[in-house]
Amino acid sequence: MTSSSLDIVIIGAGPAGLAAALRLHQRGFRPRIYETVPELKPLGVGIDVKVYGSKELDELDLLEEFRAISVDARDSIFYNKYGQEIYAELCGVHMGYLYEQRFVHRGRLQMLLHRTVLDRLGEDAVVLGVRCTGYTNHEDRVKLDLVDHEGRTSQVTADLAIAADGIKSAIRRQMHPHASEPVYSGITMWRGTTLMEPSGSGGTILHIGAPQTSSMIVYPIADDFEGTGKVLVNWVVEATREESVEDWNQLGSVDEIMPYYDECDIVHLDVQEMMRNAREVYLFPLIRHDPLDTWIDGRVVLIGDAAHAMYPRGGNGACQAIVDGGALAEKLATIADVPAALKAFEDQRLQAVNGIVMAHRGEGYEVIRRMVEERTGGERFTDIEDVLPLAEADAIFSKYHALVGQPRPGHGAGDTTGFRTKDADR
Repeated sequence: MTSSSLDIVIIGAGPAGLAAALRLHQRGFRPRIYETVPELKPLGVGIDVKVYGSKELDELDLLEEFRAISVDARDSIFYNKYGQEIYAELCGVHMGYLYEQRFVHRGRLQMLLHRTVLDRLGEDAVVLGVRCTGYTNHEDRVKLDLVDHEGRTSQVTADLAIAADGIKSAIRRQMHPHASEPVYSGITMWRGTTLMEPSGSGGTILHIGAPQTSSMIVYPIADDFEGTGKVLVNWVVEATREESVEDWNQLGSVDEIMPYYDECDIVHLDVQEMMRNAREVYLFPLIRHDPLDTWIDGRVVLIGDAAHAMYPRGGNGACQAIVDGGALAEKLATIADVPAALKAFEDQRLQAVNGIVMAHRGEGYEVIRRMVEERTGGERFTDIEDVLPLAEADAIFSKYHALVGQPRPGHGAGDTTGFRTKDADR
């Protein structure tokens, strides 16, 4: 069966499903996407797109358009709960990578991918308002059960179904019924955006606080937002909270988290004012989804969050979802037998991504803030080198970046090129 005649259905028009459609189209396929919502809107907050994510978008011939809707990441700075600097590294091309690391509003990225799918595959490539409720495998086809937003049911058959239907995937639940029950980690994220005056380098991601009590990440996702001359900043706070519902769209309040940052004093950023002036605040509980032992059932394959939902830490969830599409398209284009192609895709991706899922259960490189809190007994320090030597921090960061597939250029043991000390001029 040639690629042009292979009938492929994708469930879900999030970044994973849309990017997969574009990758498949590059290889001569013409998939059709079914999406639950009747209208796609630019919802969500910020995404930290790592260098390998930018590479994927470049290979989709979308890098320039992506640059136009995103912010170049220049540096990444870590602070304790008092706002004292612990560590700093450069990002993307400023570190020496071939590609940029960039910050973007998730909805803007999704809309870019959606427009491109319609332009390249045709207006009928995305069917909105239709939800997949289950599937049945046959010898050489798969049948999908659908229901539209008015409750009408139907079925479609295909040579292959790609489930990119996210953290609440109905297909994953059918494929792995005993592994689909979410377990709350005890940690909730408050995710907000605030319109602010530009500050710092204009492309800084800040990591603030003691993870033992609360942790904050702040980064810009749009310059001159809607012609205001101001920057739209994305911020995320983690803290413990009674929680049970896994939903990106729960509205929240900053009242519970403001006290964690009473003593935080950072040049160029008033943390409390930023939270008070939030345009919106969403709650999202961190849910543990155990890594799966397979993403395949017959002619059905999981990708993105449906396959490997991970804590939204470190900026790898969306990027790994986009990588899935390219890897899967390559296998389908080079291996004629569909089940064999799916198995080759799984062999390439599953163990590596499961390792990232488990790494995000911990703290990744954010562990340095916990280490400083413990070593100082929660007090202010005089010289960070006496608390967390630069060489020790470098080793932690080099290991993490290699784990997620982007080893730092020029950063062998003891090599600190591309880093700035706490006293460096900003």
